[in-house]
Amino acid sequence: MSLRTGRTARAGQYAALLCYLVFLAFPFLWLISTAFKPPRELGSLHPTWIPEAPTLDNFRQAFDEQPLLGAAANSLVTALSAAVIAVVIATPMAYVMARHRGRLSSAATGWVVVSQAFPFVLVIIPLFLVLKNLHLINSLWGLVMVYVVWSLPFALWMLAGYVRAVPPELEEAAAVDGAGKVRILISVTAPLLAPGIVATALFAFITAWNEFFFALVLLKTPEKQTLPVVLTHFLGAEGAADLGPLAAAAFLATLPSLVLFAVIQKRITGGLTAGAVKN
Repeated sequence: MSLRTGRTARAGQYAALLCYLVFLAFPFLWLISTAFKPPRELGSLHPTWIPEAPTLDNFRQAFDEQPLLGAAANSLVTALSAAVIAVVIATPMAYVMARHRGRLSSAATGWVVVSQAFPFVLVIIPLFLVLKNLHLINSLWGLVMVYVVWSLPFALWMLAGYVRAVPPELEEAAAVDGAGKVRILISVTAPLLAPGIVATALFAFITAWNEFFFALVLLKTPEKQTLPVVLTHFLGAEGAADLGPLAAAAFLATLPSLVLFAVIQKRITGGLTAGAVKN
């Protein structure tokens, strides 16, 4: 009876997981289907999953109508820069917060919680004024600064958890051998934090790559706009969407995040295994 119950429970878990995967995959699969449909099928009253006459015209039209390559380059620059800077800043801060419990650690934890509670609308006006005084409005580097500040609290909290998982005995042994705090962080702790650093960088990159509101407010000229902002140009003045080209452009915009995650996922798993047996 217990074996049958266990199999039933496992089957129920797999069924629930399958339903969840279908729920997550449905929008993306429908997006792909729409991107390859001709206008006649897009306006059909009986839509189908698989295009009857697949076409690449939506992709050609999307590139002809909007500067997608330039916008993608802007998004890539801002996302990569924000991810690298956030990780470089957060790593030593997370080390201090995890290893030295006290008022600083408590204040940092409170900052993480409070910062995530503020909606974008409440901070956009003072943020705009600060960047205006710094002459960073309509600047990609001004947008990078915003993304770094916005992703830094979560990156700090995430890396602090990885630091706490590193055995303090390794650092104590290095200190006995004469290594200083900086040397210990670089030579001992940082290699073991590689999976956490990669995961944090991935989070910061995807957050910056997909962000829309700050980019819409802070970037004025078309040549500076990022990909999420350019995608809104496929919407007409009355809200009517140019559905085919919009789906094609949105599909291309999701590919970098998917490819990056697929590549880095193996490195995260490998880093965890290597960290577990590191001498």
